[in-house]
Amino acid sequence: MTSVELISIEKHYGGFHALKDVNLSIDEGEFVVMVGPSGCGKSTLLKTIAGLETTSAGTLLIKGRDVTRLEPGDRGIAMVFQSYALYPHMTVAENMGFGLRMAKRPKAEVEAAVARAAKILRLEEQLEKKPKQLSGGQRQRVAIGRAITRSPDVFLFDEPLSNLDAALRTQMRVELSTLHAKLGSTMIYVTHDQVEAMTMASRIVVLNGGRIEQVGAPLDLYSNPENMFVAGFLGAPRMNFVTGQVTEVSGSSARVLCAGGLEVRFEALVGKLSVGEAVTLGIRPERLRLDDAAAQIRFAGSVRLTEYLGRETIVYVDAGPLVTTGSDSGTNVFTVQIADIRPLHLGSAVSLGFDPADAYLFAADGRTITPPKAVAKI
Repeated sequence: MTSVELISIEKHYGGFHALKDVNLSIDEGEFVVMVGPSGCGKSTLLKTIAGLETTSAGTLLIKGRDVTRLEPGDRGIAMVFQSYALYPHMTVAENMGFGLRMAKRPKAEVEAAVARAAKILRLEEQLEKKPKQLSGGQRQRVAIGRAITRSPDVFLFDEPLSNLDAALRTQMRVELSTLHAKLGSTMIYVTHDQVEAMTMASRIVVLNGGRIEQVGAPLDLYSNPENMFVAGFLGAPRMNFVTGQVTEVSGSSARVLCAGGLEVRFEALVGKLSVGEAVTLGIRPERLRLDDAAAQIRFAGSVRLTEYLGRETIVYVDAGPLVTTGSDSGTNVFTVQIADIRPLHLGSAVSLGFDPADAYLFAADGRTITPPKAVAKI
């Protein structure tokens, strides 16, 4: 059953076009995470679903009801904000039951709803405390508990973990995923954090410039981005990009010469190319190999910087004339991710390598033209 459906949603702020023909269908019980760069429209879209922003055009359905022009309180949604938005003079129990009291629900119903939410969120021992007596993680759980007591059709989360430190964010990611499994409710979550998106979502919605670029399961989007924007946005460290030119085409195969002399042959391409056409090669940092003679494509470089992260090593390699592109246009530095600790000295000579099957090729308009890659089944 479809829980939320967005049909040709548009949003204008004067001359600024914030949302452009957004179409999205969310099934009952899904955990959908919306990601994208600052200003892409993800928070605006969430607020439009909540009714905090009016649509300029289009239709919004929640469980089949047209709620496009309804007030937020009549939409069957509950929203959790980044700032917690707790009343400091109220206890935890009073904060969690506030929405039901405003709806004039019986006292026994309010108490039962608060007790149920407190049990789910492990807040039974905190019910008589004030917000100032709680940690950041506990305050966020109270805000979530206030949403749970209302038994909404849809939960909306607007970057709820941004104010927490790294350890608490990790803990709350686990708790939110556990909560979703317990409740089985539809949840729509906005974040700029790729880790939150990849670990919690049943589907990710990638937005850019007010449009949806791609929708899919996290591993599907990571392994098979539809375009260069999605490929570069998902993944930390980000994908390495190198500009190139098609020098030979034979059926669905093509040979590409990259700036700096690197030559790669791609097989079974999706879409047509012509000799002389500009393209971009992409290779993820974890697919680059250091000093591996078995790699089909190899080129020389020198170590510019090494970051030891405990479980992995991030190496930045200066590849000389081989120019990488992207947000840092015109550099010659490749990022390599190694799943172990490897001592490397500044300026030491290394070779980088990869197999063409691990690389991506993007057409001049950004479309991915390499064939889909296998995705592990979970």
